[in-house]
This record gives sequence, C-alpha cells and structure tokens, in this order.
Amino acid sequence: MEYSLNITGMESSTCAEKVRLALVQVAGVIEVQVCHISGKASVKHKDVEIEIISETLGNHGFSVSILKDSFEWKDKNIWSRSAKNTTWCLLGCSIGEFGTLIYYSISGITLGIPLFSPLWYFYAILPLINGLITSIILETAILMRKQMDFSNALSTALGMSFISMLMMEITMEITDLIFTQGSLQMDYRVIPLMLLLGFLAPWPYNYWRLKKHGRSCH
Repeated sequence: MEYSLNITGMESSTCAEKVRLALVQVAGVIEVQVCHISGKASVKHKDVEIEIISETLGNHGFSVSILKDSFEWKDKNIWSRSAKNTTWCLLGCSIGEFGTLIYYSISGITLGIPLFSPLWYFYAILPLINGLITSIILETAILMRKQMDFSNALSTALGMSFISMLMMEITMEITDLIFTQGSLQMDYRVIPLMLLLGFLAPWPYNYWRLKKHGRSCH
C-alpha cells in the first residue's frame, strides 16, 4: 500500500531527510520519497496505520495530512484489509456484549422487567457500553503492539473507530432483541446471525475510512 502525504513544516532538504529517516525506521515502512519544495511525501508500506506515521512525524515537529484522491469502491486490497479490521472490532465488541447478555440469561436479573420501562432501557444499553469498553481495550492493546505508547493508543482507539463499534453493537443487540422479543436474554441460536450482521453493518464504513483517510478500525 502507499500513502501520498502533505507534510507541513519542511523548509529545506535537511528537513526532508529528517522526515525520510524518521519514517524508514517505522516498522512496516518499505520505501519513502520526500520533496521539501512541494511539501509532499510518498510512503510505501505494509499495513502501517496513518496514525503511527502522523505520531512519528509529530514527534519531530511535522504535521501530516493525506492527499485526497478520487474515491472508488473497487479496491480489493482495501476490502480485504477493512474486513480484517472489522473482524478485530467485532471480536472486541462481542466479548463485552455477549458476556453481558449471557450473564443476564444465567442470573435471571432481567426477568420480569416491563418492556420499554426505564429499568429495561438501562439493562438494554449496558451490553452496548460493555461491548464498546472491551473493544477499546482490545484495540488499545493492538496499537501498543504497533509501537504506540499507552496514552496515544488509548486516545486513538477512543476516537478512530467509535462509529464503527457503535454500528456493530446496535446491530447485534437489535437482532437479539427481535429474536428474544425484548426479553434481554441471550438466544444462542442467534449468535451466528448477530455476528454476521454485526460484521456487515460497519464494513462499508470501515472501507471508506481506510480508502479515503487511511484510517482503519483499530
């Protein structure tokens, strides 16, 4: 893959070389070409998040933005990578949401709660919150493995994929509520359908973010 970048702060060939040397040390970066006159850089890489590149150059006093190219939906490589990213998001969301619904089923804590009462809404929202939390924890850990420090990894996980996670959580819970008729229980027969719909709901959005902005869901 390749990023075409606009880099602010380069004033000389020395700055361009500083940018190049900083980027070639990033794990996954294959080749870097920099021009201080145009302020542009081309970065060939293998699955390097744009946030890591931005953080690396930010530490050296430069700011980065991706040059906007024409957008299309036919990039098989982007579909494949966004599917991988969506799967990681789905794993994180499922841990919290399924775990909460299974607890409801085992404990019976939600039995007898009137449908659409304030207490019902509280217990309906809780699996979504827990799913978001576990997904953020998982994504933070993944970003830290990609050489981000904890603070930046956490802030990135909180911001870059919230919409994707929320789409996923809402889709899965609505599916469960339809099949359980709003009883706030886990119907184990519906888990495959919940996972399928939870994956499909945000996948096009994740493709768009990755294709247009170079941002993946984790």
